[in-house]
Amino acid sequence: MVSARRGAPARRERDSLGVKSVPRRALYGIFTQRARETFVLTGQPPHPALVRAYARIKQAAARVNARLGLLPPRWATAIVAAADEVIAGRVPDTAVIDVLQAGAGTPAHMNVNEVLANLANERLGGRRGAYAPIHPNNHVNLGQSSNDVTPTALRLMALELLDPLDAELGALARACRRLGARERMTVKPGRTHLQDAVPITWGQVLDGWAQALDEAGTALRHAGEELTVVGLGGTAVGTGLTSHPDFRRLVVRELSRLVGRRLAPAPSPVTATWSLRPLLGCSAALRSTATDLGKICFDLRLLTSGPDTGLAEIVLPEVEPGSSIMPGKVNPSVPEAVQMACFQVSAHDHAIALAAGAGELELNVMTPLVALNLAGALELLTRAARLLRERCLEGVRVDRARARALVAGSLIEATALSPYLGYEVVAELVKEARARRRPLRGLVREHGLLADADLTRLLSPAALTGPRATDVALRRRVQASPAYRAFRARRP
Repeated sequence: MVSARRGAPARRERDSLGVKSVPRRALYGIFTQRARETFVLTGQPPHPALVRAYARIKQAAARVNARLGLLPPRWATAIVAAADEVIAGRVPDTAVIDVLQAGAGTPAHMNVNEVLANLANERLGGRRGAYAPIHPNNHVNLGQSSNDVTPTALRLMALELLDPLDAELGALARACRRLGARERMTVKPGRTHLQDAVPITWGQVLDGWAQALDEAGTALRHAGEELTVVGLGGTAVGTGLTSHPDFRRLVVRELSRLVGRRLAPAPSPVTATWSLRPLLGCSAALRSTATDLGKICFDLRLLTSGPDTGLAEIVLPEVEPGSSIMPGKVNPSVPEAVQMACFQVSAHDHAIALAAGAGELELNVMTPLVALNLAGALELLTRAARLLRERCLEGVRVDRARARALVAGSLIEATALSPYLGYEVVAELVKEARARRRPLRGLVREHGLLADADLTRLLSPAALTGPRATDVALRRRVQASPAYRAFRARRP
């Protein structure tokens, strides 16, 4: 992200601001050189997917402009071939400026325009820096502006990066369901407010995690559908000035063919020029996905806590020693790291929200910030989901003996007795069980409130972990019994 070394071979280029030296062999030109010298903020170039998106747009525009008779076919062919080189990643000069640059992404856009012009001219027998016969502004950028190209490129970048994330979320959900299928009959304590509540099976817990991941994938795909509506052809402020009347319709159709997605022209190119709402919607879906994924990570950490003094219901794969001072300690390192990644995705979303709200009049100039954070969130969440699956969830072991002991030693069965004994009576039984440190079942038997067969049936795993109609006849019989009346009568 720095200017050419002093004394290195250079060529001289001129623009409206004057003359400047550009490295002789550089495929970029004076606009890019000025940006390299000015914008040194992150040390990070634009994302390769964004560069590929710019190149695809240039290919589509060149072909359509040739079809409309505005660009010689040979020139269009040369531009398209040059863009193929960029898309293949064989032209490092296409991304030599900082990702945070002048507003609206103009430097990144011009970086691509200059590289394509120089590559195309060389194919036509020209030399670098002469911009003849093909000029970066007059021909590569014909009928376009940074103000419609960059928001379109951002959408294409996001669509490309959404695909691997969708695949990873699906794989993680399937891993949850596989483990849930193995543990579908393992009953464990369910907890609310971090307090014992009612029984639940590990299969139900893991299916719940999988469903949350599936719903996150659905939300992301819906956000992706909104990204397929593009403002390309709107040029500077969405009015289409300098473009052919048929350009917008034709270029979106050609771009659809090139990227393999059905794109649609924005109903209002004016709105598409200043509104980043679809990109913000994608970011919001990423944030909600990260929120649920982070919650799953927290649960994994809590459920493996101890192992001697905590919940210790599951055992996670050991990936590293857990302490520099405590021998033998092993931490839930992978869920910790993934949870941090989820927090960072939320930070990316906050930056995108600020950028999306910073548009003014006919343009939002904050697209470079959106590009940085949207690509960062998409890739970080993809890697996080993969890490959690490969290095943690696929190796989780449920401690069935621990689950049985926790259920047997708790009072979580109490709620299942309420339809038969009544809320107040069961509450008294729970208080007595805690005070006397007695199992709830034993107290129910001691007071003669339910027969052993009925108690066993009501407190079976199937009855405790799913809906079941109340046996009204049994309730009437129980509440009419002398034992029940005597228990109620002794209450203060």
